[in-house]
Amino acid sequence: MDNNVGVDHRVDPEWRTLKTIVADILEQAKKLGMDAAEAGVSSSGGLSVTVRLGNVESIEFNRDKGLSITVYKGKKKGSVSTTDIQPEALKSALEAACRIATYTEEDPYSGLADKEFLAKQIPNLDLYHPVEVTAEQAVEWAKECEDKARGFDAKIVNSEGATFSTHQGYRVYGNSLGFLEGFPGTRHALYCTVIAKSGDAMERDYDFTVARDISDLESRGTIGQSAALRTLRRLNARKMKTSEAPVIFSAEVATGLWGHLISAISGGNLYRRSSFLLDHLNQPILPKFVQIKESPHLLKALGSAPFDDEGVATHERPIVEDGILKSYVLSSYSARKLNLKTTGNAGGVHNLMVSDSGMDLADLLTNMGTGLLVTELMGHGVNIVTGDYSRGAAGFWVENGRIQYPVHEITIAGNLKEMFSNLVAVGNDTEYRSNILTGSIWLKSMTIAGG
Repeated sequence: MDNNVGVDHRVDPEWRTLKTIVADILEQAKKLGMDAAEAGVSSSGGLSVTVRLGNVESIEFNRDKGLSITVYKGKKKGSVSTTDIQPEALKSALEAACRIATYTEEDPYSGLADKEFLAKQIPNLDLYHPVEVTAEQAVEWAKECEDKARGFDAKIVNSEGATFSTHQGYRVYGNSLGFLEGFPGTRHALYCTVIAKSGDAMERDYDFTVARDISDLESRGTIGQSAALRTLRRLNARKMKTSEAPVIFSAEVATGLWGHLISAISGGNLYRRSSFLLDHLNQPILPKFVQIKESPHLLKALGSAPFDDEGVATHERPIVEDGILKSYVLSSYSARKLNLKTTGNAGGVHNLMVSDSGMDLADLLTNMGTGLLVTELMGHGVNIVTGDYSRGAAGFWVENGRIQYPVHEITIAGNLKEMFSNLVAVGNDTEYRSNILTGSIWLKSMTIAGG
């Protein structure tokens, strides 16, 4: 059942060609004596235009194809990837995978996903909204966005440009258990980054909009104005003295915190015993008010998918209930290593949804009273093994529930396990431009190191 809402992709000759390629590879792998095989092929194309200071900086048309083949001889595995999907290249790639499978060591946990978990139907997720956009149109839209930002205030003195992009593509996956399915997707986006100056100080910031359906993008003027406002409010930033204080992560940076949680409960880190949340299944890791679920079938959402990279059906499921960790994030391989069942997460999570506490960002600031609002994070000082967390940051100092002034050149530090335990509230200002859907996060206390 291939029936995404909207444009019927099944009439596209390329769609049928991709399915034929995968079917042929599986058939040939069997003829070459392989016990099992799987293959995934993708094809995508699009346009990206960048305008800077009113002039066209780049126009890029792209057309990409990719193929991955994995074959199994008993418990021996061979894998090959290629971007050339011409018949001779496919033949060579398959033969190479078969040779690799002859010489690799046996791995008792390798193999295809169990047949019982494979998707039986492809639900309507409304992911495919292709449009014909000319380079001239894209240039006009990017210019309109940048012009709005540059003309907003005299303090906006420079620009890193505005970019409009549109892409569409297909992915087909099949294996020797009889699974052969795929689905298309589109992605349209508009970005704008400008620079403001006050005295000798200069700051930059940006805003963007992204959606499956181009009609769901925010207007060019809205993004341009927002980019300008975000940049202006960062002017005259101050440094801070080292202190302990409450911290609110704005929604767009809060997604990263939940990303660290997912990393800590992902199969690879668990079976390698390299996670600060080892052996925490069915244990409290967050306050009782926190609910987190995976919702892979949200219509038009950026993280939606009917099945994972192994063909395993995706389902809505709880990950955290009442603060208690209810599920890990597993592929078939990691599940076998842990003596568990796959959760349909080969390739990652699909729309992680974090419940909110019924307050918007203004409410969070009011209730926090005094503390730090973080709007930008820098660096990679996160240790998933120990949970130690230390990153460069910028944002705003808050007193009496109101933003007082911007701050920069600071470092925030803590331990992820303690940070999650000390979560006070989650805002309802949900960030939808990611596969992690969360509002702003208020933490009881962190170390803030200033200059």
